[in-house]
This record gives sequence, structure tokens and C-alpha cells, in this order.
Amino acid sequence: MLLTERTTPTRGPDRARRGRADRPGRKAALLLSPTFLVLALVVGYPLLAALRESLFRGGDELDESGFIVTGERFVGLDNYTAVFGEASARFWNAFANTTLFTVTTVAAEVVIGTAMAVVMHRAMRGRGLVRASILVPWAIPTAVAGLLWRWIFQADGVANSLLGTELLWTADGWPAKLAVIIADTWKTAPFVGLLVLAGLQLIPQDVHEAARLDGAGAWQQFWRVTLPLVKPALLVAVLFRLLDALRMFDLPFVLVGAQKGAVETLSMLAWDEANQVRYGPAAAYAVLLFLYVAVVAFVFVRLLGADLLGDRRARRAGARA
Repeated sequence: MLLTERTTPTRGPDRARRGRADRPGRKAALLLSPTFLVLALVVGYPLLAALRESLFRGGDELDESGFIVTGERFVGLDNYTAVFGEASARFWNAFANTTLFTVTTVAAEVVIGTAMAVVMHRAMRGRGLVRASILVPWAIPTAVAGLLWRWIFQADGVANSLLGTELLWTADGWPAKLAVIIADTWKTAPFVGLLVLAGLQLIPQDVHEAARLDGAGAWQQFWRVTLPLVKPALLVAVLFRLLDALRMFDLPFVLVGAQKGAVETLSMLAWDEANQVRYGPAAAYAVLLFLYVAVVAFVFVRLLGADLLGDRRARRAGARA
């Protein structure tokens, strides 16, 4: 009896506290349910359809008995084994191009975008005009930007005139890679600058004044004060750009063209297979690209984006306490 009387009062408040902590979560789930339903329709269903399509193959083929088989048939993982078998050279080339473009463009865009944000954040005459001019490349559609840079990089274009060379930028080889990297950096660096600018505007001016009174120079203020405080916005910008660059398709397609080994990405490879009415292999390439993007996003958030989940963990710890 004594044990029952001692344990019963402690369980009651714990259950009540737990119930009160669960109410906001249930309410949030109820309010977000329409969003989850839309995501299931526009993301989940196409993903499942692509996964299902990657297990089938269409067209006319000969079976083991020598008869012609027409129509769609289940082939299991044959489309995936073909990717790493007979089509492995083209796949790994597209994989290497996708990774190269992602790493180089995102790194360049972070450096240039951060510099743009610092310039746009400074109080100076004509700051509005400077901000508008910096954001113009990002506002231009990607296909239009590709045509613009194709005109710049043509044999008798502006690039060769300024450099005094006669490079065939849009033919193939390393000039085509460099052309895509330059065009994509020009196009999307303002996006990184815009997000970093939003983070800079949230930093109190008193922090910089205190650092200046402590004797910190301009570089020390940026490296030890500005950069750590703007890190959450910068991480979001890098994550968005990583996911976007891994799916790169329209810029190299318009700027250089299709079936060019120097610039062919995984998205272009999947499109080319679908254009040849090989929907099963195209779906297999698309699923592999999705897995690649998912792994990169997961690793990025776990290793570099831990601060993005810090507030959520703190709230959970407070609720448990």
C-alpha cells in the first residue's frame, strides 16, 4: 500500500505533462496534413512510378526461344545492372561531370555570393541600384542565360575577342566544361548573395562596434564575427545550391548541346534515354540520381548543418525536462 501511494502521484503529473507536450505536436501535424498530402501527390507518387518503371523494359526483343517479345515486360534489376555493366563508361562519365560541376560551381558561388552580400550590405550611395544590378543574372531564365553565353562563347564571340584566342568553347572537351562552370556561376551566385545578405541584416550593429573597440581589424571582424553569425543562412544557401547543381540539365543542354561527353550530366543522360524511348533505363538513371541527391543532402545536414536542428533539439530537451 505504501508503495502504491508513493508511485501513483508521480505517474499522474508525468502523464499530464506528457499529454500537454504532445498537444502542440498533434496540432502541428493536423495543420501540416494538407501539405503532406500535396507532397505525397507531387513527390511521392512520381518517385514510386519511376521506381516501378525502372523494373520494366519496353520494345521488341528476342526471348530465350528466339521469339519476338513485344510490349512492356518485367526485368527486375536488369536496368540497374546494365548501368554498371555495358553502359558503365557513359554513366561514370556523367557522374563525374555532375560531381565536378556541383563542387566547382557551388564553391565559386559561395565565395562570390558572400562578397556580393558584403557589398550590398554596406551603406553607400546608389546601394539600391547596386543590389538590382547584382540580382539581374539570377532573374534571367536559365535557358535565356544559356543562349546568352552561347553567343559569348561562339568562335567569333566576345570571349575569344577578349582573350585573343580561337577556342571552340561549345564544341567539347575542357573548354565546354569551363564554359558551363562560368555560366552557372554567373547565373546563380546572386542567389547565394541574396540569402547571405538576409543573414547579414539580422546581425546587430553593436556586435561589430564591440569588436572594433576591442581592436579587431576588418578581416578579423569578418572571419570571427560576421561569418559565424551568418553561418545558418550560408548553410541553407549551400544546401539549396547543392541540390540544384546535382540536377543540372538546362544550362549545359542549351549552352553546349546534348550527347556531348564533356558536359553530359546524370539528368541529361536520363533525358537522352527517355528521348530514345528507353523508359526503363531512363527511370533507372533517374532513381540513381535521386539516391545520389538524397545521400548528399543527408551527409550535408548531418555533418555541416547540425545547427539547423539545434533549436528543435533544445525544445525537445526542454519539454522532457
